[in-house]
Amino acid sequence: MHLIRTAVLRTLAVAATCLGLAATAEAQITVFAAASLKNALDEIAPAYETETGENLAVSLAGSSALARQIGLGAPADVFISANTDWMDRLAEDGAIRPETRVELLSNRLVLVAHRPAEAVVIGPALDLAGLLDGGHLAMALVDAVPAGIYGKAALTSLGLWDGVAPMVAQTDNVRAALALVASGEAPLGIVYASDAVADPGVTVLGTFPADSHPEILYPAALTTRAAPEAAGFLDFLQGPVARAAFERQGFTVLTE
Repeated sequence: MHLIRTAVLRTLAVAATCLGLAATAEAQITVFAAASLKNALDEIAPAYETETGENLAVSLAGSSALARQIGLGAPADVFISANTDWMDRLAEDGAIRPETRVELLSNRLVLVAHRPAEAVVIGPALDLAGLLDGGHLAMALVDAVPAGIYGKAALTSLGLWDGVAPMVAQTDNVRAALALVASGEAPLGIVYASDAVADPGVTVLGTFPADSHPEILYPAALTTRAAPEAAGFLDFLQGPVARAAFERQGFTVLTE
């Protein structure tokens, strides 16, 4: 009986060890990030994995959708938002670690077209409805997604919103708005400058005045449920490799 019990215990120990190794091998850092960060993170994630041996899982969507998922308990370790409001809400709900929060990036808002066209001056005198010529203006959700919120604020401050509001085609995130313009389904769209860099299928017609909308900031932070190794990725986002990738994609890096 003693030999049988010993054998069983050894078997269980080996099984537990194997399960532990498997869990370690499958462990990963889960990053929830604004859709506009796709191209930059496509560069940064493999560089981090190569340097550290850690595995990253990057989930991209509108900041509002990601923040809601985190608030409901989604297993994210790092959150990068395209505006401060959604990060503030998670902080108020105790879903992020406020001491880890950093203002990572800034961006600009641009008007893009499907076809090459002459540049325009974006201001109160712009005939945006005339430029649309009966087509749609592609924008991210104007009451929820940061790019859409910034875009509506800019158009409103310039006195252009009422004239084009019925022509706006809203999408779940800014990359979906970009895709509508790149495919020709919408003649014009409002996206980030970094999005325009990422897609050769669009032409930038003009940049919105910085004072026409709130400052575009991308805060990043660890969630309250973040694994210890996630802090290393947050540090990496502020390092030279990530900085170079962000700048190549049209972002302004705010960290030193």
